[in-house]
Amino acid sequence: MKKFKLYLLVAICSLFVTFSFAQRSSYNIKNGFALGGGLTQFDIITDNFETKSNTGWLAHMSATVDIPHKWYNVSYGMQLSENRMSVNGFASALSSNFEPIDYKILTAQVAFLMHAKLAGPYLTLDFGPVLQYNSDLEFDDEGQEEWFVAEFDSLLAKDFVDITNFNVNGAVGLTAGFENFKIRGQYIYGFTNILGDLNDSNAANFTNKKFKGNQSMLTIALLITF
Repeated sequence: MKKFKLYLLVAICSLFVTFSFAQRSSYNIKNGFALGGGLTQFDIITDNFETKSNTGWLAHMSATVDIPHKWYNVSYGMQLSENRMSVNGFASALSSNFEPIDYKILTAQVAFLMHAKLAGPYLTLDFGPVLQYNSDLEFDDEGQEEWFVAEFDSLLAKDFVDITNFNVNGAVGLTAGFENFKIRGQYIYGFTNILGDLNDSNAANFTNKKFKGNQSMLTIALLITF
């Protein structure tokens, strides 16, 4: 299953690159392509668990399309990231002290963004839709699979890993810098219920609860343009 997810991510990346080169023949692409990397802060906003965001990493690639005499540009971009978060749990049913259960989640995001020119090419306000494929939650420490989630002391942490793999998000942020070096900060919010697949799982049947959560992701990246 993990190999299948990796192959799917590679396929998405390949499709993006093919699409970007196809666009090059039809549009004047400003500054060519941008490559970069940075950090993420990922969380799931939910009333079902007590969650905590942690730091992950991202790799970025994009192409900006210059629209002359307009107040904006547009770009096609992709980000691959490994994100981390945690929920409260117990190491055993007899324990009374909360300890973090650490998860990681791999995401591939394809974005179509508009860039409002606040100060020409040096500062833009970025916003637009983001399509996302993500893995299920994976344990940073596989020894925590048999831990108990604090809010559901009769269920194991491994009962809560099957989350929704395809999600629709929105992004807003700022990009600042000069011709060849830029810094981009974004907030990415999930419009879809990333915990939706849990409603068809044994966890929902056992607890008789509805699970709902929305992705919350902060990113900062350094971009080098060619």
